[in-house]
Amino acid sequence: MLIRYKKTFEKIAMGLLSFMPEEREVKKLQQTIKDYETNDNWHLHLWKEEDILGAIGVRVTEDDKILVQHISVNPSHRNMGIGKKMVQEIKVLYSDHYDIIASELTQNFLAKCDN
Repeated sequence: MLIRYKKTFEKIAMGLLSFMPEEREVKKLQQTIKDYETNDNWHLHLWKEEDILGAIGVRVTEDDKILVQHISVNPSHRNMGIGKKMVQEIKVLYSDHYDIIASELTQNFLAKCDN
């Protein structure tokens, strides 16, 4: 189930996002979390089953599209379809009002989800 990020999930979200190569540096990761907390156009969602296993972050662009900019799944739960489920849920949440597009970092994964 996809849930919205809250400050109480900060450490979990930072841990998940740190698995992304461009988010490994602590200062960059802290800035990314701050952007999700303070920017009204940035939305971070977490995938929760019994535990929180994944994170997907989107941003509303200037031309009113939803840019999927972060996707991360706990390494011990990869290849189980969690990433694909997160993308499907984002499409359910936003596709009535926005086109969903991928960032350079997420385009290959989103292309796989469409197959």
